[in-house]
Amino acid sequence: MYKLAAAFALLASPALATGLQIEVEGEANGTITIDLFEDVAPKHVEQITALAAEGKYDGVVFHRVIEGFMAQTGDVEYGKLGSDMRRAGTGGSNRPDLPAEFSEVPYERGIVGMARASNPNSANSQFFIMFEPAPTLNGQYTVVGKVTDGMDVVDAIKRGTGPNGAVVGQPDVMTKVTVTE
Repeated sequence: MYKLAAAFALLASPALATGLQIEVEGEANGTITIDLFEDVAPKHVEQITALAAEGKYDGVVFHRVIEGFMAQTGDVEYGKLGSDMRRAGTGGSNRPDLPAEFSEVPYERGIVGMARASNPNSANSQFFIMFEPAPTLNGQYTVVGKVTDGMDVVDAIKRGTGPNGAVVGQPDVMTKVTVTE
C-alpha cells in the first residue's frame, strides 16, 4: 500500500509536469502555453511549477517588456497587480535562489528563460519570454522552456516605455497560471 501511495505522490509532483498554461489579461488577452524542459533545467522547472501549483503567479504582472527583445514577469513578491509597481522586478519568492543550469539551447523567439541578478546563481521566480532571438543570452541565463501556443498573445503584451523597459500605467497580468501534464 505504501508503494502505491508513494507512486501517486510522485505522479502529483509538480516536478513531473510538462508545462504551464498562462491566462493573460490587459492589452494582450488569451492563453500562452509553455512546454517546460525538465531535462535541461530540472531545478528551475521544479521551482516554477511548484510556485504555479501554489497559485503564486496568479495576479502577477508583466513588469518589464522591451520591444524586439522580451517580456518579463514572475515577481511573486512585489509584482502582484495592485502593488507598488516601482518595486516590481526586485523581488522573488520565499524559496531559495537556484544554481544556474546553463545549456546549449539557444535564445530564440518563444524561448522562456529565468531572470536573475548579476550573480548567475540568483534566479528565483522571475522569467521572461523572447520576442526575437538574442544570442548574447546563450549560456548566460537558464532556459526553462518554449512557448508552443499563444505567441500572438505574447506579441500583444503591453510594451514598457519606462527605464529599462518598465511598463508604465496598467501592465498586463497573468490572471491564472496552471501546471499542465
